[in-house]
Amino acid sequence: MSVRDRVSGAKRWVVKIGSALLTNDGRGLDHKAIASWVDQMAQLRQQGVELVLVSSGSVAAGMNRLGMTERPDELHRLQAAAAVGQMGLVQTYEACFKQHQMHTAQILLTHDDLSNRKRYLNARGTLGALIKWGVVPVVNENDTVVTDEICFGDNDTLAALVANLVVADALIILTDQQGLFESDPRKNPKAVLVAEAPAEDRRLDEMAGGGGVLGRGGMATKVRAARLAARSGAATVIASGREADVLLRIKNGESLGTLLTPECSPQAARKQWLAGHLKARGTLVLDAGAVKVLKDSGRSLLPVGVKQVTGDFSRGEMVLCVDEQGRVVARGLVNYGVDEAAKIIGQASSRIGEILGYVAEEELVHRDNLVLA
Repeated sequence: MSVRDRVSGAKRWVVKIGSALLTNDGRGLDHKAIASWVDQMAQLRQQGVELVLVSSGSVAAGMNRLGMTERPDELHRLQAAAAVGQMGLVQTYEACFKQHQMHTAQILLTHDDLSNRKRYLNARGTLGALIKWGVVPVVNENDTVVTDEICFGDNDTLAALVANLVVADALIILTDQQGLFESDPRKNPKAVLVAEAPAEDRRLDEMAGGGGVLGRGGMATKVRAARLAARSGAATVIASGREADVLLRIKNGESLGTLLTPECSPQAARKQWLAGHLKARGTLVLDAGAVKVLKDSGRSLLPVGVKQVTGDFSRGEMVLCVDEQGRVVARGLVNYGVDEAAKIIGQASSRIGEILGYVAEEELVHRDNLVLA
């Protein structure tokens, strides 16, 4: 199966729409274009595609509402413009999706949310629940509170991190260009479009240029985002949002834009990351039944199957899962800290709330965050 076919058959997409598209090059929110993209996303949902939308445009929309012609340099003015623009942006998405009897949810993230393991799991759990309910999360950087130290710098990077977070099969970046060209098409009318390339191909760096007036991104950030998405196995398509039915045509396997390919599938990439990139902070001793369930069924690890807890770990840290003879069965990211885990092991998940006073997750380690040894 080709990577184009894999994108076409993908179960979960992250779709990112850039500022220039959303605001019609700074003229204000392009309601007609937004309605068209939402119509396409509604059709994708009907075809079984799970969606997360990463939307730029809050700063650009706020600039338009406030009559600004140039992007502010001062951080507090940028944040204020974003706060104004975010209102109109969210209202527009909500109204458009409502036409299709679909619910949306606003998710504002900072880099700090995804670098902190506890908040990473919280964000992952929230997005997972929304996707399961059929709600379309609308994600944006929390421009009103970010600082230079914690901001993503562009929503292409944010979209790639979200693709990592939700283990997406594909990242679709809609921009005002046809895709990545071998040279700048604004200077060279004979520039050749790159139809497909490995995301890690270093020649792409020479082909990518800078950003525009409205956003912080450019083709260079899209290439970097594709590489980041590829680390978790997601393929990236960079295509023009002004192409008619662009999302549906990508779904149908049409060769639109530039496809930047990963080296392996999302699940394989995540398993590699879990297996080799984190140091274990503790150990969970499993009974024979839990060992059999993990090995044979690929299910999550529940508290009832754990007999003993050792180590010093917090929620979101790596633990080893071992059998009663001490043999490593699996590794995974734990949903509870060591003190909480010690209280709920051997208990049914239905008793977690009664014992702890709250329920973070029903599982001690979710199967998506678990890799067999």
